[in-house]
This record gives sequence, structure tokens and C-alpha cells, in this order.
Amino acid sequence: MQAPLVTVEVHIASGLPHFAMVGLPETVVRESKDRVRSAIQNAQFDFPARRITVNLAPADLPKQGSRLDLAIALGILIASHQLKTNDLSQYEFVGELALTGELRPISAILPLAMQTQIASRTLIFPAQNTDDLHLLEDLCALPAKHLLDVCAHLSERTPLKPAELIAPKIESHYLMDLNEVIGQESAKRALEIAAAGGHNMLMCGPPGTGKTLLASRLPTLLPALQFQQALEVATIHSLSQHKRLTHLSLLPPFRSPHHSASSVALVGGGRPPKPGEISLAHLGVLFLDELPEFDRKTLETLREPLESGQVTISRAGFQAEYPAQFQLVAAMNPCPCGHAGDPRKACRCTPQALANYQQRLSGPLLDRIDLHVAIMPQTLDLFGEHGQAQEDSSAVRERVTQAQTIQYARQQKLNQRLIPQELHELCPLSLPCRQLLTQASARMQLSARSQHRSVRVARTIADLQAHTSIEISDLAEALSYRQRLWDQDAI
Repeated sequence: MQAPLVTVEVHIASGLPHFAMVGLPETVVRESKDRVRSAIQNAQFDFPARRITVNLAPADLPKQGSRLDLAIALGILIASHQLKTNDLSQYEFVGELALTGELRPISAILPLAMQTQIASRTLIFPAQNTDDLHLLEDLCALPAKHLLDVCAHLSERTPLKPAELIAPKIESHYLMDLNEVIGQESAKRALEIAAAGGHNMLMCGPPGTGKTLLASRLPTLLPALQFQQALEVATIHSLSQHKRLTHLSLLPPFRSPHHSASSVALVGGGRPPKPGEISLAHLGVLFLDELPEFDRKTLETLREPLESGQVTISRAGFQAEYPAQFQLVAAMNPCPCGHAGDPRKACRCTPQALANYQQRLSGPLLDRIDLHVAIMPQTLDLFGEHGQAQEDSSAVRERVTQAQTIQYARQQKLNQRLIPQELHELCPLSLPCRQLLTQASARMQLSARSQHRSVRVARTIADLQAHTSIEISDLAEALSYRQRLWDQDAI
């Protein structure tokens, strides 16, 4: 994500032919010796039969990928006096070399192109990566097809033509709408609250009640991303995908991994490290369907990112940090058979089976979810005429946008991101509200974290109602979302 600067230094000394590369190069970087040698020879240059030392600075930063091939080849040509050029401080070189000297495209070029743009330098890159850079309109970029093209440009014989970076195609059309959900008005209300304050949400109910349908409509209630936010999301996706990003989406991302996903797939990792699902859902929604079916250790890895909004992956050989400001939405059945509290069908689970099912979700994880919503089956004529028109996403999104505008004007962040100190300053409670919170905490056995989250939700409800302060009705509605969903009485 940060794309730190790597400086390639080349020294050629007399002695027996030897090619040494230092600076923590990974396997792919070490293999560049043979690619660079063949590319230089096939480009009709002489490969020095002397002692060559290539240093990749900073020395303590692990180097990965084949993107350093072009810079290494140019360094050898300059050090051997086969290429005469002026100051190179205005350029950044990136690209993989074929044995013939042609430049091949690389992956994840967008982060380093953004850093080049910030540094006000010119990027020389493989021509096949041009489509990847359309998201950066003001980037000074020179595409090249061959090592000889770069050498001709640096020696001022045949300048490279700047890349024609057209304005990116903007995607901002929602494919789904909330009016496709028939009924479930209480769940829609909770969905609106979650969207307005960025709150995490857990839906529990029998199969076929619309949990997945509701979750998939949450992104349509969120305001469109700003250009810089969309660019940040596109950068994260470019690190994990090999396909090219030909358009910029202003829609909040929606990720729905299968319950068999590992902890590495969820939070990120691997070698080389890549962002996980929580980072791919940055500034969007992460939907975990059938939540108890996920491995418990995998779910526990979500606890820290839910609080901090970022994930740090530490291994013996590297450390990577990725943003992860995602909104968690989860769905589950109330019991293994799925029919606890269902008036249509009796539950056939034993008390032991129900207890084992509940133990799959830890208390600390459930404590970090703001809204616990029970989804009950409804008797509706899905294919008939409905007496009341269903509200569409645009109407709800307008109210959500107004509520978020109030939050950003007041505190420059959503309510879900308020820390306890800010809660006391920005969300003061009247005496009746404090008494209600104290009584509810004792009765529902709420932790301090749960109380703070209830106040955050109450502040969001007040913003939706345009209340200047939290009223007792706002807090009462927020506390109603803290019930244990699998209890028979709660359902």
C-alpha cells in the first residue's frame, strides 16, 4: 500500500566474473540476474565480464516481485559506460524484462504510480500497463515496449511519448434496490440505522426470512464514495487481483466470503502478503452469512480490526499493514435446525445441541456488534399486489446522507468510530437517559463496551430524527438491539 522507494545501486569492479545482489532480495528478485543478463545481451549490449554488485536500498526492506528488472539493467549499462545519460532523479523505473529485452507488465502498479505522482516524478513503465493507470489523470508517465526504447530516451535520441491517460470510467449505478424486499419493516429500520452510523449488525432468524436479501441491499443505502476514497479502494484491490482495473467504482465495496474461508483469506497474509477480505471491504460492507459455521479462531481475528479500523500482519520475515474500516453485517440461524422460535415449524434441537451452537460465537465478538436484529417469517403474497408501496433505496439513502453530514460536521467521523472520551463530550445523557441506561445494563448484563455502543447507536438514531441531543426514545430503541437473539423469549 505504501510503495516505499527502492534505490538500485550498481558497482562494477575488476575481478573474476561474479554477479552479487544484496538488500534482502526474494527468490523472484534473485532470479532477475539471468533475465537481466539475457536481456542486455539480446539488446546488443555487452554484459560486463567483471565483478558486479547490485545493492537494493534500503537494505533492511524485503524486495519482492520482478518490477526491479528494468532498473537493474539500466544500472548495469550506466555503470559499464554503455549508456550515457544525465540526472535520473526525475525518473522512476519499473518493469519486468523478457529474455529478448522486451518489457512485460507487472501487477499492483497503481500504488507505486500514486507515490510517483506524489513525488512529482516521471514513471517509465511497460506499455501493457497503460490501462492500469487510467485512474491517475495527472500522472506523468512514459510507456515503453523494449529496453532499447528506454535507452534511446535516456540518451536523448528518441524520446518516449507520454501515455494518453483518458479519464477513468466512473461506475455509480446500483444494481439492486431496497424496494425489492417485501415486508420486514423493523429490519429495514435497523438497516437504515446501521448505514447512517456505520454500525455493525447481526441478523438472526429462521431460513428463508430475507437475511441475505437485506444484507445485500445495505451498500445501496450508503452514500457514494469520494474520488480519493474510491482510489484508495481500487489500490487495495490492485494488490490482491491480477486483473486490470479499467474503471473506478464509486460504490461501496461488498464482500461475502464463504464460511470455509481461512483466517489468512479473511484478514490477509500469505507470501508475498496480500490484503484479506476485511481490507477488500474497506469503506464498504463485509457480509458473513451463516456466521456460526465459520471457524471460531477465524472469527476471533476480526476483533482487533473491528476496533482499530486497520490490520497489521506480522510474520518472521515481514510486516504489512492494510486499512480495514469495514462495516460488518452477519447472518445466522437461531439454532442448528434453524427453527427456534419459528411459529411455522417446531424446533427439534436438543438443549445440548443448542448450547454447542451458541458456543461457536464468543462473547467478546458479539459485544463488538452494535445491532442485534431478530428476523421473523412473514405471511405475504409475494406475487400479488401490495397495499403499501415499498420505500426504495434512494429515499433511505437521502436520510442516511443527511445524518452522516450532521456527524461529519460535529465530529469529522461516523458515530461508530467515536472513542469513549468523545462520547462523554459529544453525546451527553440527561438524567432520565442515564437512569434508563443503568437499569437496562443491570437487567441485560451489559458490559461497558456494550453501553458505549448503545450510546453510539442512540446518537445515530437522534441524528436520523434531527434531534440535537439524545432523547429517551432514542436510547430505548438503541437498547432494544442488545438482546440475545437465540433466546426463545427474545425471538
